Amino acid sequence: MDNQVEIHYCTQCRWMLRAAWMGQELLTTFEGELAALTLKPGTGGVFEVRANGHLVWSRKEKGRFPEITELKQLVRDVIAPGKDLGHADKKRT
Repeated sequence: MDNQVEIHYCTQCRWMLRAAWMGQELLTTFEGELAALTLKPGTGGVFEVRANGHLVWSRKEKGRFPEITELKQLVRDVIAPGKDLGHADKKRT
């Protein structure tokens, strides 16, 4: 298990609490799959989430923050594609 998630957030925008909450949610959901979760302070309105080096969310690109269930799905698709997220999972066809 060497999966890693990094949340890069803007300190000028005061997004640390949002980043920490999302990190806690990911650590709880993927407790058996994550080796590390890093909160990386930055500036300039940055809010990005990377899983194993892959950019899964960029506030700049999307124009918004992710819903937590959306973020869990995106991270899951990179680090544990077979994992069932229960009620937080997207509907599969």
